[in-house]
This record gives sequence, C-alpha cells and structure tokens, in this order.
Amino acid sequence: MATAITEIKVTPEIAAEHGVTREEYARIQQILGRDPNITELGIFSVMWSEHCSYKSSKVHLKRLPTRGKLVVQGPGENAGVVDIGDGLVAAFKIESHNHPSYVEPFQGATTGVGGILRDIFTMGARPIAVLDSLRFGEIAPGKHTSAEEAAKNRRILDGVVRGVGSYGNCFGVPTVGGEVAFEPCYSQNPLVNALALGIAKKEEIFLAKAKGIGNPVIYVGAKTGRDGIHGASLLASAEFTEESQQKRPNVQVGDPFMEKLLLEACLEAMQTGAVVAIQDMGAAGLTCSTMEMASRGGTGIEIDLAKVPQRETGMTPYEIMLSESQERMLLVAEKGREHEVLSVFKKWGLDAVVVGTVMEGGIARINNKGRVAAEIPAHPLAEEGPVYNRPIAAPAPRIESEKDWFAFAPEGTNLTGNFKKLLASPAIASKRWITEQYDTSVRTNTLAGPGASDAAVVRIKDPKTGAVKRALALSTDGNGRWCYLNPRVSAMHAVAEAARNVAASGARPIAATNCLNFGSPEKPEVMWQFSQVIDGLGEACTALGTPITGGNVSFYNETLGKSIYPTPVIGVLGILDDASHVLKIAFREEGDVIVLLDGSNLSVVAQHATPLQGNQSSAFAREFSSSEYSKTIAGIVAGEPPAIDLAAEKRLIDCLVALAAEGAVQSAHDISDGGLAVTLAESCFASVVAGLQTGASSSAASATHLSAAIKLDGDPTAEHALFGERGARAIVSVKPAALARVLDTARQYQVAAHELGQVTRDGSFRIEHKGRAVIDDSVETLRDAWANSLERTLAAR
Repeated sequence: MATAITEIKVTPEIAAEHGVTREEYARIQQILGRDPNITELGIFSVMWSEHCSYKSSKVHLKRLPTRGKLVVQGPGENAGVVDIGDGLVAAFKIESHNHPSYVEPFQGATTGVGGILRDIFTMGARPIAVLDSLRFGEIAPGKHTSAEEAAKNRRILDGVVRGVGSYGNCFGVPTVGGEVAFEPCYSQNPLVNALALGIAKKEEIFLAKAKGIGNPVIYVGAKTGRDGIHGASLLASAEFTEESQQKRPNVQVGDPFMEKLLLEACLEAMQTGAVVAIQDMGAAGLTCSTMEMASRGGTGIEIDLAKVPQRETGMTPYEIMLSESQERMLLVAEKGREHEVLSVFKKWGLDAVVVGTVMEGGIARINNKGRVAAEIPAHPLAEEGPVYNRPIAAPAPRIESEKDWFAFAPEGTNLTGNFKKLLASPAIASKRWITEQYDTSVRTNTLAGPGASDAAVVRIKDPKTGAVKRALALSTDGNGRWCYLNPRVSAMHAVAEAARNVAASGARPIAATNCLNFGSPEKPEVMWQFSQVIDGLGEACTALGTPITGGNVSFYNETLGKSIYPTPVIGVLGILDDASHVLKIAFREEGDVIVLLDGSNLSVVAQHATPLQGNQSSAFAREFSSSEYSKTIAGIVAGEPPAIDLAAEKRLIDCLVALAAEGAVQSAHDISDGGLAVTLAESCFASVVAGLQTGASSSAASATHLSAAIKLDGDPTAEHALFGERGARAIVSVKPAALARVLDTARQYQVAAHELGQVTRDGSFRIEHKGRAVIDDSVETLRDAWANSLERTLAAR
C-alpha cells in the first residue's frame, strides 16, 4: 500500500511555465485541498489545456445541433457514431495535428493520422478510409511570399504529404480524398486535419467508461518513452514563437506497423466479451485515458507506474503520465477474465500488462514504487476544469469601395489566357502529385477515390451475406479566405458544399464532423470569428439535416502574433443505397446534354438579363472579389462570399440524390472553386484520365478526349458567368433520351434546369457568351496547364 504523497514544492510561477494561470492554480488547490506536487501539476496542465479541455470553446459548442434519428453516439466519446442500416454503424471523426506538423512535418502528419485511426478502432470499428484536409503557405514566390519562405513551405508540404501517405499506406487503410489549399497566412502555421471512417456492428460499439469495481485496468501496445511530453498542453495550446523549432522532442514518433498489430489485437480482444471499456492514449497520454475513463464511469482508478512498459530508463512519474508515445491503449477488462485479453495481445506480440484497478470513490490514485505520485478526484479534473466565456468583439470593419473590387473585362474579351492561369493556380490545379503518394484502393472497397467524384465513396458489405449493395460517401470542405471575409456565411457554405459534394456522388448526407482551426482565443476578434462560425454551422447543419457528431477545436494557430485565416473544416458523411449508382464527375459519352441544375430556381437567362446599374453593379463586383479568379487574376481578396440560400441547397441536394437513384444522369459535378468554367473543364479532364486508366495508350486516349461546347446567354458579364462561385448549383450530363425525365425530376424538386450545350469529341473546349467565344482552346492544352502545374512549381526549387 502506498505510504505518502510525494512532496515537491510547486509555486504559481512553476504553474505558469506549465500554462496554468494563477486563477486555475487556485482552483487546483481548492480541488485537492492542498498544493499539488509536480506530477499532479503536470496532470492538471495537460487536462486543463486548451487542446484537451476546450475551455474557451465549450460555451459556444453547446449551440451546435448534435442529435438526429441516426445518431448513435454524439460528441464526448472518441468518435461520433451513426446508424447506417443493416445492423451496422459508421464511426467517423476529424482532428487536427497542426502545430506538430510545423515543428516536424513528417512525424506531425504521421502521428495525426495514427491518432485519428485509434479514435476509430477504440470505438470497436474497423477503419476503412482516411481523408486529409491540408492548408499550406504559398509554394511559389510572390507578392506576399519570399523565395526563402516559399522554399520552406514546399519542404513542409513535402514532409506532411509523405507523412500522411506513409502512415496510411503502411497501416493498410486507403486515403481516399480530402482537399488542399494555399494561402500566405498558413506559411508558418500549416493545417493538417485528418478524418477517419470505420464500420462496426451496432451492438459491438465500445465506450470509454471505466466501470465495475475491482475490474483490472490493462495497458496495451507500444512501450512508453519520453516523446510527446507536453505536446497537448504547451505545443498545441500556445502560439508559435521563435522558440517553437526547439520543440522537436515534443512531437511524437509514429509506428504504423505497430498500430496495425494493435488494431487487430484490440478488435479480437473486444470479440472475447471480456473488454468493458477502452480508450486511446492520444493527447495527454496515460493521463487522459485514466482520468477520462474514471470520470465517465463515475468511478475511481488506481494504477502502478512501475508496471507500465517503458522503453527508456529512469523515467519519472511526471514523464510517464505526460508522455504521448504513440500506439498505446488502456483497457478495462471484466474481473476474472483478464487472461483472455492478455492472451490475445501476447498472440499479436504486443505488451499487455495489468497496471491497475477500477476503484470506488472517484479518486484517481497514481502509485510508483510504493509511493503515491498523484492523488486527484477524477471528475473535477476531467469535467470541472476552467470554462471561459472570453470577450468577443468584431474586428474593425474593412473599408472598401469600388476601386478595391474586381473590375470586369469589357464585353467580348477573350478569356482563354486567364482561364489557363486559373487552372494552373495551386488552389485549382490537379493534386495528382499529392494523391499519387497515397494508396487509395487498399482493401479494394474504394468506388471513387481522389478526383473521381465530388466525394470519396467506399462500399460496405452486408454483414450477413457479404454482398455489396450500399456505399458511404465522405467529403471535407472549408474556405479560410471566405471565412476571413465573413465567418458566419463562410461556415454555412462549408457545410453546404460538403453536403452538395456528397449528394453529387449520389449519396444522401446524414451527419457531419468538424475541425475548427483558429488563432488565439485570448483575442476578442478571434472569439468573435469563432462564435460567428458556430452560428453558421448550427444553422446550416440544422437546415441540411447533418447533425455534428464530434470533432476538434484547434486554437492558437498563429505565429509571432499573426493569426491564420479562421478555418472551419467540415466533413459530411452520406449513404448511397445502391453502390452501383455512384456518380462521378467525368463526362461519359459524345452527344450527352450538359445541364446546369440551380437550386435557387432561377433561370440562367433571366437571372441577370438586364444590365447592372448603380448599387446593383457594386454588389455584383463585391461578391465576385472574393472568388478564386479574383485572387489569381487580379490579386484581389476583398468583398464578401456569395450570399447563401440553404433552402436552395437542400432542393439541389434532394434532386441530385433522386437523379442518382433513378440512374438518370451520366455524371455530376458541383460548381464551387473557380466557377462554372472550371467545373466543365474538370469533367472533361476526368474523362481523359478515365481513358488512360483503361489501359489505352496515350495516343489512343487522346483520340477519345471528351470535350464540351457551351453557350451562355443570361449573365451580363462573361467573367461572372464563367467564374462566379455562387452555391446551390451543379452540372450534370444526360443522355438525350433521358433529358425529359431529368427535367421533370428537377421540376419536382423546384430546381431550375438549363441546357448549356453538349459533350463533344473534337478535342476543343469552347464556351460562347452572348454569341461570342470567350474561351476556346484544346482540352489537351488546358489539361496540361491544370495537370502539371503543381509538379512544375515543386520542381522549380
């Protein structure tokens, strides 16, 4: 039996070095009834860190919709869980690993993927897919980026992409989609958000609640080392400074092969029926898993650190409790059946040791070599930490006038050169250089991988027959530049586009997860941005029927006092009832009719049929100034994102899902970044890629290029018609014989449908506006600009 609390003098100054304020330190003293020792201070510092406790975001997150008829488990567990029918559930979640990926790009990204995968199989679900949402600084020198800074951004990009690919490829889970964006504000603060999806039987979901007095607590997986100490409390819960590069030891080191063994062992151990609860040792390591499991279970817990497998000698209780070594889990087993669990892990060659016991009384007691290293009430530590309702203040209004906004080219201007420049910009260009480093089809369940459809699509098998009938679709979206211009509207757009992408693949959106990336919460303007985003997310998720099942908040994304754009990233999950009806973006046959679907129920001809005058013209330019085209061609970032109509988005989503179910359309592609022209071009480019993948030679594929001939009449300015980014729109291609049926379905859903032109095979991409050709070039020339520019930029070092 332990004999005494270790006496080490801790002062408020030492607490401050751990990120604990004087007020928080006083609260710790109140909870304990005494001063903490150094190990206890370390435990409180990580549990009450921004990264682990959400102390600045809790009051706002409560406003999000988290319940729905398909939601099995909402926020509060390792991952959200939704019912997908046939006795199956899907567990999915997105999290950030931003700060570690700046300090050490490869390991930061690697361990980010490893951590989110553990969150999934901790729930009892087998991971089947990963998506990554990445943000980097500009990779070519320019107005806002020096040559030295661009080179550093390229190195970070290279390390992160290799890290994501390495872990997923070695672990054996496909990286099936995601998104990449480039803005100057991410130069010294990249965003690495990883989403994972898993499948389980509904009755086999596991929760992290330590229950059953006397039940043994079992440590499994890799040995504990000194890597990652204070990764959550100091590295991920503070802004970057000039000393940040010295924090490389705080970044964990991942081992995907070890994690693969851990996955199989955990799932097999769960099948024995002897596992009561399980939690990943992620951020805050052994501290978080012990304290949170005890708190959720309403119990106490006692562990002996001397029994914890260690790969380094002389580790102190402080170091063992705060280590964030990867590939570790904490289990609670049924008393008397622990041998069943231990034997499974022995079979897989993994450490598995009984290190403690579930106790009465709600106290977490940490022993080490016969002495009490820490003794803390679990529930106050895990659930009653500081909650801040931080000051909120809108930033000073941007002073803009017409001279700050985009000036449209004269009517009849040939825009082909501008279009090629837009296609070659990093935001629009093909991400092939990135996605080719990922295994996108391991386990052979991928129906639509990167670039094939607006959403990633993976098939699911009937648990009884093994037959494939249905599929799941996933998409991530977020526009930091728009969020900088209008946080609330941009957040609504992020939800709408992710849901629209899922629908354009043929699936019905059912739930969402979020990763909210912001600057310092201690700045009132950042908290205003955060609050506005929460309101936007809540309104959009409610309107579109996609409750938030979990996610992550990442604050302090700033360097030397300069914040990133506020960047909410939304992941939306959908169900495709018939996997054979998955829709892809590629045009499929010459002669197919190209149709614009507009949920706003506005005729393209009538929408802007009259010349714009006065304030109307100014509003028109102000909206367009937020577009990718405005930034790329004119260097302008100003104005407002397009207004959003959630009812229109819902109409379009329902229409796309119905068209897919009917098998009525050949392809579907939503209109977003780059506008209508980019959407049409990408559908042409995808058909070329599809031709190459059939095994045809390059010359044979060239002979089968699909192209497009388009005529636009309604919009008074060609640039807005081609490159405007208003939502609630999608392009579909339709066999002529099915056109009447498609138009009828669109009318049923009150969606405007306008015939724009035809899919052709002459290799020429041509768009006319009011009878004049404004874009006219070969598909091959345009595709070269789009397909190879990112690689060329990275090669020009």
